[in-house]
Amino acid sequence: MKYGTLRTSADVYIPLPPDTFPTDNPYEHRVTVKKPAPSRHQYKFDETYPYNDRSFSYLIQRNFIGPLFLWFVIYVANNLKYGLRIKGRKNLRSYRKQLKGGAVAVCNHVYQFDAVSVKQALQPMRNIWIPMYAPHFNGGQYWFVRYVGGIPVPETMGGLRKFDEAFDYYHAKGEWILVFPEEVRWDYYQPIRPFRKGAFTMAYKYNCPIVPCVLTYRERKGIYKLFGSKDIPLMTINVGEPIMPDRSHSRKDEVDRMRVVAHERMEQMAGIIENPWPSLPEE
Repeated sequence: MKYGTLRTSADVYIPLPPDTFPTDNPYEHRVTVKKPAPSRHQYKFDETYPYNDRSFSYLIQRNFIGPLFLWFVIYVANNLKYGLRIKGRKNLRSYRKQLKGGAVAVCNHVYQFDAVSVKQALQPMRNIWIPMYAPHFNGGQYWFVRYVGGIPVPETMGGLRKFDEAFDYYHAKGEWILVFPEEVRWDYYQPIRPFRKGAFTMAYKYNCPIVPCVLTYRERKGIYKLFGSKDIPLMTINVGEPIMPDRSHSRKDEVDRMRVVAHERMEQMAGIIENPWPSLPEE
């Protein structure tokens, strides 16, 4: 079992036992869409989906209603239920010039509000766009995933062209992209799983930094026992130093190098001494 070979620093809190994750497939879906959205909010993820939505309704909800909901509901819930702490913001100070034109943040995908945690850590009011698993946009949380900055990963080649055009547009404006390179969410999982190449391909294409973030866990204690089950850990998000792409190397070599470096830095921030998964998928 992959989880069983994990070795960490003595102070690392591991919230769930290995047999919670009885699989050797790091991309097995463990989170399902539980409830469908109303029929009027059912989308097709082809070239007809508004990947770069400039409609008045979308802009109002994305730029005004959505941020108010994040600040006064989701951020509060994240702080109370999960006791979110942020570490490592200082690692970005020396890179302000390089980050001015945007960046690609990467993070392990381990709980419901992980995208919100990255947003809180990097800059609460920053525009961040997030490629997401398309079926969630037809589920009961369609409003949240859409207006938090989610963009569905398309199901057709026509959709993929529109998807790419949308991210070209957002990057040209100096906005940020958040990708979960582990691809699927495994709640409260400790090891760092192998990384898909999408985030690093984007960083190479746009010649912008990769900002590695990693979520780690703390035991639920004190007042936080009032806001969540003892089986749900408290969360800390750690921000690492940016990784700069080297465009003098081939795309394949540089994408693989950035994947490995990001994986190693995230292991270090998570206190992992021996990680059971490789940096790259076993292909």
